[in-house]
Amino acid sequence: MKFGILFETQRPFQGNDLDWNSLYKETLDQSELADQVGFHNLWFVEHHFLLGFSGSPCPEVLFGALSQRTKNIRIGFGVSILPSHHPIHIAERVAMVDQLTDGRVEFGTGRSNAYEQVGQGIDPRETRDRWDEALRMLPQIWQADEFSWEGKFWNVPTRRILPRVYQKPHPRMYLACTQTESFRLAAQKGIGVLSSASYAVDILANHLKVYRDAIKDAEPVGAFVNNFWGNNVHCFCGKDDQEAKELCAQSMKTFFGPDKPYIAGRIGAYEELLEAWGGVPDHLQADFGRWLRQSDDAHKEQAAEAGISLDSGPGAARAAIAELDANTLFDRGVIIAGNPESCIKNVKMYEDIGVDQCMLIMQTETIPHERVMESIELFGKEVIPAFQTKEEAKAASAS
Repeated sequence: MKFGILFETQRPFQGNDLDWNSLYKETLDQSELADQVGFHNLWFVEHHFLLGFSGSPCPEVLFGALSQRTKNIRIGFGVSILPSHHPIHIAERVAMVDQLTDGRVEFGTGRSNAYEQVGQGIDPRETRDRWDEALRMLPQIWQADEFSWEGKFWNVPTRRILPRVYQKPHPRMYLACTQTESFRLAAQKGIGVLSSASYAVDILANHLKVYRDAIKDAEPVGAFVNNFWGNNVHCFCGKDDQEAKELCAQSMKTFFGPDKPYIAGRIGAYEELLEAWGGVPDHLQADFGRWLRQSDDAHKEQAAEAGISLDSGPGAARAAIAELDANTLFDRGVIIAGNPESCIKNVKMYEDIGVDQCMLIMQTETIPHERVMESIELFGKEVIPAFQTKEEAKAASAS
């Protein structure tokens, strides 16, 4: 099992703005500490316009600093939004970071969401085709002395595109995925999965099987098949077991709040989220089970009398999620949290179903910098060693 930290680039804030200077300095400090205590990867999103939720519109700028402040940890575009950029510019940025890091780059791809796409003048209906064309172009650019292209969206006369990547034949490629269709698409293209949704472990196991089965018939878009599954999961490691679980659960629920870009405006979003987290637990069935199972007029009227809306908004599913306690989320493996022993227990759940890397979300708008640093250090010193081979442990002690 490998371990990464995924950054949306968040910090606690008040009002309509935040302290950008502190945010980026804190992010660099957290990343440097992660390198020092043995994490394997850093992953940074690309998002636009999402005040509070993400301050990472151009992560490659942070990567320039991290290339000099880190030594071993791999640095991942998690992900680069292909429809938003000319593929040549993406290829150049990735290659420059790859050179600065002596080949420590991982390259994830995605399409973003309609809110961000429209804000940049991009037709959401075109993004699947744009992503596909850019994805086919990039490994060819990285491997060619001279490159030319005639496509639907981009035409490139013969040019030498500089610099060359450090890794040969090219960095590993991935797709950010949230549903079964995306898992199959990644497998078809022969690229890895960066699972961008939170799941109970038993549900996640089914998605992993879909991907592992499908990738056997991959037609790789690059020079090789990357059969890798990285999974986003909220995490907080602390000395006080229950306090750490509560802090992590609050962090995740806030992350998926109704004002967040992956929830706002999506019909059925909380129903999908509740299902992914394992459904209504037994101790909440009496309160919520009947509202989630039925939606005829009589039950809508009864739900309204109980203060639960089934016609608009997230309704009963959102209310049920709000009542899901930290221990239930922990027991289902939706979060990795608690003291080091508890974190080890839940990481083993992911390891047992075949996840290659847990991409831990520790830095969020509800957790201050000092607590994030505490969690990174404790996880690195007491959890990661439990999953190291003898060779890895020896190398870690030597460094």
